[in-house]
Amino acid sequence: MQIRALMYFDELVRTNSMRQAAENLNVAPTAISRQIENLESHFGAPLVERSSRGVKLTAAGELLAAHAGRTLRELDHVQQLIEDLKGLQHGHVSIYANGATLTSVLAPVLAEFSLKYPKLRFTVTISSARQAVDAVSSAEADIAVTLFAPVMSGTKVRLRSEIAYDLIVAPQHPAAAQPDISLRKLADYPLALPEHSFGFRQAFDALIEKEGLNLDPVFVTSSIEMLKELVLSGAAATLLPALAVRREIEADQLRAIPLAGKTGIRTHVDLCVAPDRQLSFAAATLVGFIENFMRQRTGIKG
Repeated sequence: MQIRALMYFDELVRTNSMRQAAENLNVAPTAISRQIENLESHFGAPLVERSSRGVKLTAAGELLAAHAGRTLRELDHVQQLIEDLKGLQHGHVSIYANGATLTSVLAPVLAEFSLKYPKLRFTVTISSARQAVDAVSSAEADIAVTLFAPVMSGTKVRLRSEIAYDLIVAPQHPAAAQPDISLRKLADYPLALPEHSFGFRQAFDALIEKEGLNLDPVFVTSSIEMLKELVLSGAAATLLPALAVRREIEADQLRAIPLAGKTGIRTHVDLCVAPDRQLSFAAATLVGFIENFMRQRTGIKG
């Protein structure tokens, strides 16, 4: 069985169209059909059913489709490892991330890292924590950087860093000069909070309920950037890790006020890889770079 046949089949599954698959691969539709026939001959079973509405996978086709994508990604990974053996320090790293990890960890890391290794290329996909972990497990991603990631088999946590959430306000906000702030005092100010699907929001709501409080946020959004903009404009205060707005704090555009006492919310950022998959030079070097960054910024050891 040729790799080309598997590539053509994978593209056909993705597009559900002989014509579109052929256009994407820059080949004739007959070439796609011929390679599918080769696969059917190899496996001794029909893989697709053709109709005027496109193609439909048979049971055997569904089984092959479930494994073809990962097989091709693994082959690409092996190709990268072979290039590494030749001493070629260029390559590609696929990264999945969620929540505030983009601005608090990935953006500053990649900005600095790419200057040191200009030949490397990166694809960053923003997703939920579960999708990020799934992507590492299925070989779609080399690395996942997540907040509130579920415990799942198929991934290994290389480093876990604990991060506190602070009240983030503009310099002119009434709370900006306070050394800390109580949960009860938050009710005095307009708040912008992440939507309920965010792990932080779930932990925050549980804490508010435990304290017997009732907070009614003015703004609810799934966008971290929008939270920042609402605070920068003075329309609201929000709760984020200070790392997520480090640049704005250093420019004195925002202030981070710790929550008083032991009622604060602390979350963990996980750096995840596949436990049984050797990282390429590019991915392994980036993982080490992220580890150093997380240790330096959060003070964790080990």
